[in-house]
Amino acid sequence: MLVVDQLRRADRRLQVLAGVMLAGLALLLVGLWYVQIANSRRYQASLKTQTFRTVRVPGMRGKILDRNGLVLAENRPSYNLNLYLDELRPQFEQEYVRQRDRLVRQLAMSGTNRVVAPGFWTGLFGRLQGGNRTVRLTPSQRLDLSAAVRFSVASNAVGRAAALLGQPLAITARDFLRHHTQWPYRPLPVAENLAPADVARILEQGPPIPGLDLDVQPVRYYPQGPVVAHLLGKLRRDDLARDDDDSGFSYSLPSFDGEVGLEYAFNEELQGRSGVRSIVVNSLSYRESESVWVGAEPGQNVHLTLDLGIQRAAYDALRAVSPNVRGAVVVMDGWNGDVLALVSCPSYDPNEFVTGMSPARWQELNDPRQNATFNRATQGAYSPGSTFKIITALACFEAGLDPATRLKVEPDPARPGRSAVYVGRRKIEDTVPPGDYDFIRAFKRSSNSYFIHFGLWAGRERILRIGKAFFLGERVGLPTRQEAGGYFPRPEDVLGLWNDGNLANVCIGQEITVTPLQMAVVTAAIANGGKVFEPRFVSRVEPAEPGVTAPPTNHFAPRIRGTVEIPAPVLTLIRDAMLAETEEPEGTGFAAFQSVDRASGRITPRIPGFRAGGKTGTAEVKQGGRLVDKITWFVAFGPYENPRYAVVVMVESGGSGGGTCAPVAQQVFDHVARRLRPAAAPSPHLASVR
Repeated sequence: MLVVDQLRRADRRLQVLAGVMLAGLALLLVGLWYVQIANSRRYQASLKTQTFRTVRVPGMRGKILDRNGLVLAENRPSYNLNLYLDELRPQFEQEYVRQRDRLVRQLAMSGTNRVVAPGFWTGLFGRLQGGNRTVRLTPSQRLDLSAAVRFSVASNAVGRAAALLGQPLAITARDFLRHHTQWPYRPLPVAENLAPADVARILEQGPPIPGLDLDVQPVRYYPQGPVVAHLLGKLRRDDLARDDDDSGFSYSLPSFDGEVGLEYAFNEELQGRSGVRSIVVNSLSYRESESVWVGAEPGQNVHLTLDLGIQRAAYDALRAVSPNVRGAVVVMDGWNGDVLALVSCPSYDPNEFVTGMSPARWQELNDPRQNATFNRATQGAYSPGSTFKIITALACFEAGLDPATRLKVEPDPARPGRSAVYVGRRKIEDTVPPGDYDFIRAFKRSSNSYFIHFGLWAGRERILRIGKAFFLGERVGLPTRQEAGGYFPRPEDVLGLWNDGNLANVCIGQEITVTPLQMAVVTAAIANGGKVFEPRFVSRVEPAEPGVTAPPTNHFAPRIRGTVEIPAPVLTLIRDAMLAETEEPEGTGFAAFQSVDRASGRITPRIPGFRAGGKTGTAEVKQGGRLVDKITWFVAFGPYENPRYAVVVMVESGGSGGGTCAPVAQQVFDHVARRLRPAAAPSPHLASVR
């Protein structure tokens, strides 16, 4: 052959090259023999000692959007710093040898060593030869030393990261020992939700720190913070989450489930389907490799009926009452039952329940008086005060009351300029001056005497029956864990229990309780002509990523719970009385909706081109016969010519319905009116500019 012939010619360079190649081949063959034959048992044993750990990977929660597609809840990346113990094993071994030798020398010098025969095991456990004496650590000493060394190495790694970030980071020996004993294959969290500057510092400035690595996880984020907190609700963290079809996981990545609010009501749709990640671990339970078995699927998006612009206007208006205001605002579309705004104050930032909060902040949120997590719009049951006179009026007209009939309101001898009404020997105070009152004047001035007199004439059964027609005292059935039904009995429930004094109180909105949401339903029914809608918060649920395998979009149509038959003349009369409340000087809501020029006496609407009718109310809260608080109300609808929007405002410890709540409703209507106005046409001159 040509190659052999060339070698036979004694070409020295070719012979050297051939020798090198043959040596390389021989080395390769020896290596293959060593790996595949000599060490075959070792790799077989390693394979037998390896096993799998399955990890639950939660799906990314779907978004929550308002009616215009604006984001109310979404996800953003959270950068977490984790410590992987399997990457520290070389340092564990090196530090153990160093600390073992130091401890052996100390034991030898102190004379507390044990004497044993020299041999292989003494060399394995560490020894110090000294004549016939050998020092060996006891099993308990070795275990204690191993635990101390591992914690020291891990703590030093965390300390280096803390120095780099310029913030305190630490792990306790107890937490580290528990983690290393139970889950050495899992990353040990060191810091969560790192700021962008900290992430950049780790990636760009810091040298590689063994065992520490950045991990990115999606975390819930509420861009509007406290503005929509009570309706959306809050999440709770669950690190031991399980799905219905889970056969059991070794552990789960941090998972968040809805606790209250819409996050709870639509938790199944929002959370999607979890995935599965597999971790291969060795006999010491340290991680060897990872792989994804099943990918996580994102949750669906929930579209609300809420209008973020109206919601923010209502929130700002209520907060303007006082920094520590306790109250609620509900705005409802009377044409279909859509809830356009639902505000409760004081509020909280739902992001705090995701990122964590201090004990002091937790105590602040649970203050029994402020109770920031309490949804006053749907959970708070309050006496409606004079706003209930709308229903009392409906009962009186059904009984045949002529609105022109006048009642002479008698003066109160104990209070000059004020009046009172007597039910038996019980005196009920009135805020209006003595005089003659027809329906319109009694309504706009909110005369207790008038509505008690004619309410008793109309009868208990009629008043309670009409109230029940509006579903007062009944829950809507909100799946949010945030609803109260209030107290409004049926006529048969109080038969033989209520006397005229009880009924007199009901006529002016005492001895019964309602929620602001229920009063919004009542007001919307007055606006639309008697249709009692079920409040609608969600319009549809749709896939985040439409596709062949995506679930279909689920639409939620408006629903009518019932209808209150209100004759057209009576409906017009009620609406006109509510308009007089806001447009005539005697009305208790006049000052909030009209501006009066002191010099000329000219009256100017505060909302140009928009007329709203309303009713104020103040309910007294008494304990042991002593007044301890007042609940102030204002319910309203607008625009008057084409009634559509119902606004309800309730404030605890307010001054009066007209002075405290009516200005809040006026600001909400002002925002609605500006939204309804057509955009101004562009100037012809500007339009011609190119």
